[in-house]
Amino acid sequence: MAPVPFLDAAAGRPTSHTPVWFMRQAGRSLPEYHEIRGPGSILQAIKQPDLAAEITLQPVRRHRVDAAVLYSDIVVPAHAVGFGIGVAPGTGPVAETPFRSATDLDRLRPLEVDDIPYVIDTVQRVVAELPAEVPVLAFAGAPFTVASYLIEGRPSRTYENTKAMIHLAPDLWNSLMERLVQHAVTFVRAQLSAGARAFQLFDSWAGALSRADYERFVLPHSRSVFEQLAAMAPGIHFGIGCDHLLESMYAAGPRIIGLDWRTPIGAARDRLGSDVVVQGNLDPALILAGHDVALAGADRVLADNAGHPGHIFNLGHGVNQHSDPEVLTAVVRHVHDRTSTA
Repeated sequence: MAPVPFLDAAAGRPTSHTPVWFMRQAGRSLPEYHEIRGPGSILQAIKQPDLAAEITLQPVRRHRVDAAVLYSDIVVPAHAVGFGIGVAPGTGPVAETPFRSATDLDRLRPLEVDDIPYVIDTVQRVVAELPAEVPVLAFAGAPFTVASYLIEGRPSRTYENTKAMIHLAPDLWNSLMERLVQHAVTFVRAQLSAGARAFQLFDSWAGALSRADYERFVLPHSRSVFEQLAAMAPGIHFGIGCDHLLESMYAAGPRIIGLDWRTPIGAARDRLGSDVVVQGNLDPALILAGHDVALAGADRVLADNAGHPGHIFNLGHGVNQHSDPEVLTAVVRHVHDRTSTA
């Protein structure tokens, strides 16, 4: 059986080269995406397995990345059960009637596999097209981040309604989080059962919380997701601006900890242990600065990793839509060439 660099690195085993993939690698940065995407919401595109599969495959063909990440969105489960949330272009997730009371749990019923047949179909199509050494990555939004969208009704800088619920209605908060744990587990399990071989839990906005609040109100629920999926596949835990939560997020039980560009890889291993597997963490703004700056940044990331086998190269956040695809391709080639053991 051919080696799978991504899965080898995820297990901390030596690899033929450092594996690379990019968050948001599928989508708006690629001209071929715009040629086929068509009108309408991303949630409508996701419901077309032939289209979603092709979009998922495009960056693998172009960049030669070592993993395909499903073209989907973190609000798909809430949308699929009829909560009433969409994705507004240029804004992000928007709920016309936000989650504010216990009666709103009725709009957020448990997710069933039968709610997302198009997701399963898309994963199966992608797996059938990919070589064995390139796995498909499943993903889901972490309970806190999805909850923040449902409660605020749109992206927020302050999360004032979310934090108010945490402190003023903790029973309701925990009921919401338990429901979102069920959504995340069912969503990821469906993708893994369809052939995905690893997953990432995006807690993009957890950095808005203090460590004390994270550990009391969020950590138990994130841990539940990882515990329920641990036997199926390696999991990645990732958030933005979460350096102060690093130990707590790792305590949730992921196999791999994702780092944004603010936390040095060496510092993360000093804090979490020398054997920890990390993902990251080139500043995505350096891609916008062009080849020379991006490749120099990639070299700094590789130097920071210091040859540790447990490293999956990625950006410290998603690909900016204005990124030059040729720069991304050059970064992949550069990392592969610099780390090849052949």
